[in-house]
Amino acid sequence: MKLTTMTQVTVDGVVQGNGGASDEDRRNGFERGGWALGKGDHETVALINETYQRADAFLFGRRTYELFASSWGSLTVQDVPGREPILRALNARPKYVASATLTDPGWPGASVLSGDLAAAIADLKAKPGGELQVHGSGTLVRWLLEHGLVDEMTLLVIPVIVGQGKRLFPENGPDLALDLVESRVDTKGVTTQVWCPAGRPQYAGR
Repeated sequence: MKLTTMTQVTVDGVVQGNGGASDEDRRNGFERGGWALGKGDHETVALINETYQRADAFLFGRRTYELFASSWGSLTVQDVPGREPILRALNARPKYVASATLTDPGWPGASVLSGDLAAAIADLKAKPGGELQVHGSGTLVRWLLEHGLVDEMTLLVIPVIVGQGKRLFPENGPDLALDLVESRVDTKGVTTQVWCPAGRPQYAGR
């Protein structure tokens, strides 16, 4: 399976609290949650629906998994008009959680990856199928990129500067060149950028 990621980020790179600040987020003083709500147009919503439909399995970090399990795991198609494909995909396909603390995932079809995470994810990628998808899970996405496990990365850049909160990329961290696969801007200013990792960047004078 190809490991793909889809992440909503602000122009200043924040990933925290896109749909609203959870209690855990607020403990860190974050109070600007919900910056992505209602920002994409119908074409962007359709793109997100289509992406979920392509998944053969999902991989989550613990925090995103718990948010998804408590929401998508308890909703019905009547609760999510226009987003039914997301609900059906999440409830029908295998879900894996990268966590050293979670023991009982609760959501049917979910299991926890512990121990050697890189080896466990490599085993998942070696299985037949189309896509192993990561949604949200900013900390996990950063770790996957550092370990060379991401095949394709989609960023949904929301036209807002939040000014606080956890960012997808650290101030100081590993570098990575990217090849652009696709880019589009919707009528509300949300930019969809699809990238493939392409090794180390080239720097002037080296």
